[in-house]
Amino acid sequence: MIIKSGQVNSFVEKIMFNHHHPYPPFIPEKATRLIIGTIPPPRFSISELFPEDVHFCYGSKHGQLWPILDAIYDLNLNYRNDESSVIQRKNFLTEFDIGICDLVECCQREKRDASDIGMQNIITRDLVGYLKTYKRIETLLFMGGNSKNGPEYLFRRHLKKYGIQFRQLTSENPRMHQFDLEERTIRTVSLVSPSNAANRSIGANPIYKRVKLKNEKYTTLQFRIDQYRKFFT
Repeated sequence: MIIKSGQVNSFVEKIMFNHHHPYPPFIPEKATRLIIGTIPPPRFSISELFPEDVHFCYGSKHGQLWPILDAIYDLNLNYRNDESSVIQRKNFLTEFDIGICDLVECCQREKRDASDIGMQNIITRDLVGYLKTYKRIETLLFMGGNSKNGPEYLFRRHLKKYGIQFRQLTSENPRMHQFDLEERTIRTVSLVSPSNAANRSIGANPIYKRVKLKNEKYTTLQFRIDQYRKFFT
């Protein structure tokens, strides 16, 4: 059998990367809030980290969640691939009763990138099951909105499996919803993504534009800090 070059290229393009979440959920016993994203960049799944990456949730040197929390809480965090950087973050989360439970356990990708839209054959974690176990959790903090394969999008689908109604509280950004689970009401907030990919949408945000006109030094990072502060403190 003779395979032409075009056929070879087509075959190579269809080889899928199996992307597994490298970290289990980190949920302190007394957690009242839960940070929820999708899955770390592929290099974290195969332990090919940069020196400035932290081997923990949201540890990418390009991500902005930890710089945001660092600014809000004045944590003086390390940003390097060592155990002390991981311990700092775990200690912070435990002290402030905050957990992290990303939604995607594993997926497949045609391109080895970190885009949510590129995820296929997604297998999600049983977040409702975790919420039943950790009964103090009252707020879910989505690291992104309802775009396809984003945290809110996947969570909506997850709740449907349980027949749980997802009720909107506000349509303004950041959007807020709530749902009932075992005689308690849990609120959700869809924050702007800490990924740099969200910078374009921030640039189009009317609030950002208004502040930027008054202060040309205002940045997309500061916009995130201002938004996150309301729900983390």
